Amino acid sequence: MASKHYSLLEICSVIVDNRGKTCPVGDIGRPLIATNCVKNTALYPSYQTERFVSDETYASWFRAHPEPGDLIFVTKGSPGQVCMAPDPVDFCIAQDMVALRANESLVYPPFLFASLRSDETQDQIGNMHVGSLIPHFKKGDFDKLFLSIPEEPEQILIGDFYLQVSERIHRLNRTNDLLESIARAIFKSWFVDFDPVKAKAEGREPEGMDATTAALFPDSFEVSETGRLPKGWQFTTLGAEAQCHGGRIQTGPFGSQLHASDYVAEGVPVVMPQDLSNRRVSTTRVARIKESNAVRLSRHRLEVGDIIYSRRGDVERHAQIGTREAGWLCGTGCLLVRMGPLWPSPAFISLALDRPETRAWISQHAIGATLPNLNTGILSAVPLIISTESLLRAFTRIAEPIEQLISANNEQSHTLAIIRDTLLPRLISGKLRVPEAEKLVEAVL
Repeated sequence: MASKHYSLLEICSVIVDNRGKTCPVGDIGRPLIATNCVKNTALYPSYQTERFVSDETYASWFRAHPEPGDLIFVTKGSPGQVCMAPDPVDFCIAQDMVALRANESLVYPPFLFASLRSDETQDQIGNMHVGSLIPHFKKGDFDKLFLSIPEEPEQILIGDFYLQVSERIHRLNRTNDLLESIARAIFKSWFVDFDPVKAKAEGREPEGMDATTAALFPDSFEVSETGRLPKGWQFTTLGAEAQCHGGRIQTGPFGSQLHASDYVAEGVPVVMPQDLSNRRVSTTRVARIKESNAVRLSRHRLEVGDIIYSRRGDVERHAQIGTREAGWLCGTGCLLVRMGPLWPSPAFISLALDRPETRAWISQHAIGATLPNLNTGILSAVPLIISTESLLRAFTRIAEPIEQLISANNEQSHTLAIIRDTLLPRLISGKLRVPEAEKLVEAVL
């Protein structure tokens, strides 16, 4: 497969490079994405931002804006992270990133996307970093970053393959976002806003449920020393509920029990603080140890329904353990919450712990101003509102299938990403043909 080499500067027809400073921002308007919104694991940028720009700023302050299909490329902090601009582009970019528009006479845009994410290109970018504390890939070095560009037919085949698999992963993730929002909406209606209780108190039938489920809700409220609650419900703590249901809250293994030399390329996965994301375990960078070490640390083996917290840093985050992670290990720097075999609803406890009020409570009670720390005592004291067991089981019957589907989608998304990223260098080098790669992808769908 004959290829030519072009610099990144040569194969871009337009580079949208706005000023190296923050534009005027406010609380409403178009999102202004930051570098943490652009990750090589996602097709499009995310919207993890609280900064917005007005229509006036959008029209007058920026030099230019990305167009659909442009590549959003990070230049500072995490240089080389790249995503595709969606259609329509409903965000703005400012400092520390640029938008790259392919010169289509030289390169097929989806192929450029795949090539920038390839190991070869990422290694080049890594070797060209400047700055020890905050890595920076200078825009002035775009003419020194060279990409191997094959003939157009090969570009199209490889680019379309990479984009189609990425789109499948994106759709799975979007489906999970919808499923997550459904579970959260039901939880909030039942256990935060008390909608069914309010309806019954006013003589109305609760909406969106059958008569059997509606009968599980009380029809009045009662006031205690700690506040107003549906009749028969109670204020309690995480530790109290774990204890009375046969569970425990414990610290993960200490560094003296698990050394850097214990980690291996293949083996039992170990869940670390870096792996906790959106109530799930991310396997992007998961560490592993030998089975013999996992046996030695069997007290820290994970079970379905366990909750894992980071012990320091971003202490608000947690992940609920699903069937995929059963038998893995709780890592150093983590805390393990096990509600016990008698606890009726793992999904309930995870959603309760993810409430903004609960997250804020945990953050406020963490020890240390610079680097917040959690311990078992703090987690045990986390306040909870608990309904009757029959109602918790009714919620489980709704939430558990949602959780299982989310887990299955995550597993398929992860598998597709591994196949895509493993095959990409072989496709670019010509060692593997696209039809063979497509068969491998179809085999897992």
